[in-house]
Amino acid sequence: MRTGIKAMMLVVAAALVAAAPAHAQRQSLADRVGALEQQVQNNQANTDMLSQLQQLRSGMQALQATVEQLQHENEQLKQRSRDQYLDLDGRLNRLEGGAEQAPAPAAPAPSAANPAAAEKPPTVRGDAGAVAAAGDERSAYNVAFDALKAGKYDESARLFQGFLEQYPSGVYAPNALYWLGESYYATRNFQLAEAQFRDLVGRYPTHDKAAGGLLKLGLSQFGQGDAAKAEQTLAQVVTRFPGSDAARTAQDRLQSIRLGQQIR
Repeated sequence: MRTGIKAMMLVVAAALVAAAPAHAQRQSLADRVGALEQQVQNNQANTDMLSQLQQLRSGMQALQATVEQLQHENEQLKQRSRDQYLDLDGRLNRLEGGAEQAPAPAAPAPSAANPAAAEKPPTVRGDAGAVAAAGDERSAYNVAFDALKAGKYDESARLFQGFLEQYPSGVYAPNALYWLGESYYATRNFQLAEAQFRDLVGRYPTHDKAAGGLLKLGLSQFGQGDAAKAEQTLAQVVTRFPGSDAARTAQDRLQSIRLGQQIR
């Protein structure tokens, strides 16, 4: 009996020993399958990621091409704006008589480069006695005006200043103030030019030279770098003297200033 029990125990033990490797093999296979599935999933994720990266790369290339095209068009627009500004500025300088150009040499005939060359004699208002009394005044004015026509701006400034000291309320005083301002403006002494044009407009707001004086007042302010004041003054020219040559020039100058500010 005991011998039989021992034999059964040996059989069971042998069976367990034989079964252990098979279980271990099944467990190892399951692990390998799981690992392979994980690898497949990782490969799919990598594939998706690579696809997304390729799409992003393509989008970036398209965006870069668009940016380059916009930059090119912007440069072309800036160049056209610069050309328009320079053309407009040149035409305005010619309309103003070229006061910012180099002084022209003396010449008996009128010169388009000198705004004083075509100046007609000032309008003298008053009775015959006042006109007759202005004889010496006119001679002094002519001397200063001749220097201006000859392009001798430093000399004309000195002569017009002396004239105004001698005839501060003379019949030619408004014109002398205007051309004194022009003498300073031609030599780019914008601060002194502004003072003369401001004095002219303030003292003689209805004179023939008032519109031009207000225009050159604004341009003198712009010459000093104060674009805001210049725009305000030029706008006043358009409002106060509508339809005049000064108003048209002021309007063109306003456009030129604003265009110049946009392309900086």
